[in-house]
Amino acid sequence: MRVLIVEDDRQLAEMIAKAIGEAGFTSEIAGDGQLGLLWLKGESFDAVITDIMMPKVDGFEFIRRVRAEGNTIPIIVLSAKGEVDDRVRGLDNGADDYLAKPFSVTELLSRLQALLRRVSGRSEPTVLVASDLKFDLLARKLFVRGEELELQPLEMKLVEHLMRNRGRVLSKSVILERVWDYSFDPKTNVVETRVCRLREKLGLRTDGQPFIRTVKGFGYAID
Repeated sequence: MRVLIVEDDRQLAEMIAKAIGEAGFTSEIAGDGQLGLLWLKGESFDAVITDIMMPKVDGFEFIRRVRAEGNTIPIIVLSAKGEVDDRVRGLDNGADDYLAKPFSVTELLSRLQALLRRVSGRSEPTVLVASDLKFDLLARKLFVRGEELELQPLEMKLVEHLMRNRGRVLSKSVILERVWDYSFDPKTNVVETRVCRLREKLGLRTDGQPFIRTVKGFGYAID
């Protein structure tokens, strides 16, 4: 998935781009609505995240022009203008979702993924499968080669998150935010410790490899 970030605050835009990258997406940054329109005309994207208060072409006008050209790309608005009238105006102009600043990066990513699922017509799964693992989301049970494995609630949450993002390498910071609800602390080793314990409980796949793959210097994945 490729996301266009239209934001004149470079530091904030780069923070969003980093979070999106850690979640497995790619992104491009446009510093104002005018550049954003040029990006959309020349490149293909799956979604747009846009600010409102920007030079040259503001977010409201950016959205209006995108929709006027018949482009139905999903658009999420990020703005310090959080009053009801501003939210209504953004949605009326064609935005699909609206998140007021300051915002949680975790919430932004969740809204982005939910929007992409909705647009693609995919329903939320009730069972996750990866290799010899099967996670029944309704019963909250994990099975390894058909045998139920008892895990602690936090371990269940961790393995569920990795399985929902099967094939993606998730960084420690993303795992901490989504599983522990912590802000990233480079000194903590809670993720490494819990992954190590979880690996021991899961055992090995039928090919002799661990279920959770480590990408040195970045994070973890279930393939």
